[in-house]
Amino acid sequence: MQTLEHVLGHTFRDPALLQMALTHGSVGYESQRAQADNQRLEFLGDAVLQLALSHLLFHRLEQADEGVLTQARAQLVSTKALARIARRIGLGAYLRMGRGEEANGGRNRESTLADALEAVAGAIHLDSGSAAAHEFAARLFAEDLEALSRGPLDANPKGQLQELIQAVGIEPPQYEIVGAEGPDHAKNFVAVVSWQGAQLGRGSGRSKKDAEVQAAQTALDNPALGELLRTTRAQLDQQNRKP
Repeated sequence: MQTLEHVLGHTFRDPALLQMALTHGSVGYESQRAQADNQRLEFLGDAVLQLALSHLLFHRLEQADEGVLTQARAQLVSTKALARIARRIGLGAYLRMGRGEEANGGRNRESTLADALEAVAGAIHLDSGSAAAHEFAARLFAEDLEALSRGPLDANPKGQLQELIQAVGIEPPQYEIVGAEGPDHAKNFVAVVSWQGAQLGRGSGRSKKDAEVQAAQTALDNPALGELLRTTRAQLDQQNRKP
């Protein structure tokens, strides 16, 4: 769990809270025994994230009215957005669930991942208070919060690429700045995005982040991405069928 705590940026005083946040209801259902799961923490975490993100949006989008702020928050806490972040940090690998649920793809199901991320937020709030939960939200939602200033989250190429790749594997795509051109006041950065040793896309932009976004969009438009994902999925399916 230390690896996950490092990713979350929070070391639990009470590790049992994190264990509960990662426990799906199917564990108790299959064992037919009383088993603390993450449903109550999910309820709390939903409210925790709503408040933390409301605060962050209020200060980030200073000119936005109530309607815009409400819409932006809805995008951030949607099941799709929460699942995307959960995949980004590899949360699915740490979930405890029944064998039937896992066999049916529960470890990568959007709703399950979103619920688990909310439960983790609730666990952090109980463990160390609202300030720690706020820091957790600010850290994990930093990329999506920045993307909101450029357009809807659905138009976030890095998030879309992350979601596609982690649907077939836990390893995320890797971005690298490979060059920079022009004078310091008008520098143009060049980025590449790779996965499993294969370069998927290349992009450029006035900032490193813009270059990465363009590289992700190039990867999404690359026909080779679909073939690589299909090959990887077939290999994983073959490994899972081995006794």
